[in-house]
Amino acid sequence: MFTGIITAVGQIKSAQAKGDGLHLVVEVPSGYLDDVALGDSIAIQGACMTATELTETTFALDISRESLNKTIGLDKVGPVNLEKALRLNDRLGGHLVSGHVDGVGKVTHFATVVDDAYGSWLLQIEAPKALAPFLAYKGSIVVNGVSLTVNKTQDSNDACIVDINIIPHTLENTTLGKLKQGDTVNLEVDLIARYVARMMETQAK
Repeated sequence: MFTGIITAVGQIKSAQAKGDGLHLVVEVPSGYLDDVALGDSIAIQGACMTATELTETTFALDISRESLNKTIGLDKVGPVNLEKALRLNDRLGGHLVSGHVDGVGKVTHFATVVDDAYGSWLLQIEAPKALAPFLAYKGSIVVNGVSLTVNKTQDSNDACIVDINIIPHTLENTTLGKLKQGDTVNLEVDLIARYVARMMETQAK
């Protein structure tokens, strides 16, 4: 489990073919892996992965074709959001996150909020229609591993537009500040919303 609070921004240094998937090597800040052991889980851009090799400043992982088909941003060199797995005595600063990407969304708007004294930005994402039942005003959503609050939803025939306000601190300490219109992002819906929807579905039968 994770919280959606990014603990470091790493860099995929290499992505080499391995079977039908890839073998990735990720570089991290000094000291980041001091409490990580082989086999530990680390979320990369919101996707839970297993550390298979460790050095002082890098870890490696194998990613399957299935995971590559369901996510974005894990198949090439570049910066990535990182979060180590949650411990039972850790603070839950964001919300409960499984690290399983539910769908890929598209950035339709990303710009500063006019007349906002805090310098926040408005991020609009077109989420797959299948995720619409799990997205609600003031509910939680994970974007590339970052726990964020939904400020508005708007349903259409084939998608759900989600409005999110992002503060400067989040932009400076994650990869979200590099987003632009047209980019795709990994999305995970709220875990509790998923179970509530399933309960209602079974009760309706």
